[in-house]
Amino acid sequence: MNALDLARWQFGITTVYHFLFVPLTIGSATLVAIMQTAWYRTGDEKWLKATKFFGKLLLINFAIGVVTGIVQEFQFGMAWSDYSRFVGDIFGAPLAVEGLASFFLESTFLGLWIFGWDRLPRGLHLATIWCVAAGTMLSAYFILAANSFMQHPVGYIFNPVTKRAELVDFGKVLFQNTTYTTFFHVIASAFLVSGVMVVGVSLWLMMRDQSADAMRKTLKLGVIATIIAGMAVMYTGDVQAKIMVAQQPMKMAAAEAVYETAENVPFSLVTVGSLDGSEAYWAIDIPGLTSFLATGNWTGPDSTVQGINDLQAQYEQKFGPGNYAPYVPLVFWAFRAMIGLGFLGILFALFAAWITRKGRTPKAPVVKLAAAVAFLFPLIGISAGWIFTEMGRQPWIVFGLMKTSDGVSPTLTTTQALISIVTFTLLYGVLAVIEFGLIIRAVKIGPPETVELAELGDADSGRPLTFSY
Repeated sequence: MNALDLARWQFGITTVYHFLFVPLTIGSATLVAIMQTAWYRTGDEKWLKATKFFGKLLLINFAIGVVTGIVQEFQFGMAWSDYSRFVGDIFGAPLAVEGLASFFLESTFLGLWIFGWDRLPRGLHLATIWCVAAGTMLSAYFILAANSFMQHPVGYIFNPVTKRAELVDFGKVLFQNTTYTTFFHVIASAFLVSGVMVVGVSLWLMMRDQSADAMRKTLKLGVIATIIAGMAVMYTGDVQAKIMVAQQPMKMAAAEAVYETAENVPFSLVTVGSLDGSEAYWAIDIPGLTSFLATGNWTGPDSTVQGINDLQAQYEQKFGPGNYAPYVPLVFWAFRAMIGLGFLGILFALFAAWITRKGRTPKAPVVKLAAAVAFLFPLIGISAGWIFTEMGRQPWIVFGLMKTSDGVSPTLTTTQALISIVTFTLLYGVLAVIEFGLIIRAVKIGPPETVELAELGDADSGRPLTFSY
């Protein structure tokens, strides 16, 4: 491998690892806020126990997520300096807003929430966790605005003197359709991951008879969140797919390994074929589904999906000689992992709702095992979705504007890249052990069986509350 290959591997590893914490933070913050709101409105101690318990899991996840996210910022200047120099004015603007405004918003109010239990009035304390939830979503929006520019560059001009892309319309970068459709899809996916996590943890603790009364309530909340999020993921994914086809038709062609332009293109559930996906020996297909995802039509001329070969010829004519197709097998299977694992998460939540109906508590060990690992299905699925999104854009680092090979730091050596990738991988491995160790320990301890309210002030009196358990 050369320095470019290693730099790509390093950024891919750190990005996917960091993203494991992002959807859990986004979705869990809102779900914890809902739990605390339920306690605030009803005074039911079960909701308070649930808030404290899932709030602890949120804090562990948030802390590790922050540490792993900082590393990515440094990579832009160290491993991808030519990219940063070329589009830094544009790409850096939403990231600066995210760091200076959104991140500090969520961090500040998270601190107030942690230390304000016995110091803030109950209503004001509740507001802090809702501000945390809003901050996580704002952070996600600005980061996705930066990424959406890489998918569909807008709001810039090319300066032939400086040979750089310069920002001229920040509003276009923030509010293009690529940005807000991606935002809604990612947020829905985050709630799907968090909803399944709440369902799995609640069911596992119920089966251990730990705070089963509180966990039964959170299980219902998790099921509702999962069902709503699942429907939102399907709808926003369909909208996003059609925008993607209009802006990056090669990505959809690679997702289904469509080499020749055709109508009524099927969607392959399972395929056995050549390694590059150019020839299928055996497949289970859904007729016309790829055409529907791409165009909204199942059959006819309006269902035409452009093939890789035709798009390759068009791009060569427009951009010059080169290979403009991504690595098809990876894009093909990442697309299916994204969809399939997401559905598994939804099915698990429905299954959990069914087996716990009318106060039932399942006893089978296999159910307990499923509850422990179920959240990994949508979590790996959403990670596969990002791999599909980023790898499907290749060979472009900014689609149609800059190739990935042109963005790497010219002074980066293979040795430097190798040392850093090994160091970060080992460091992240240690952090993974710490993260999962803390999470498993917290889940095993579970919520407190009782919560003593040392002082119960009126919700609107302004008197502080103190808790001990």
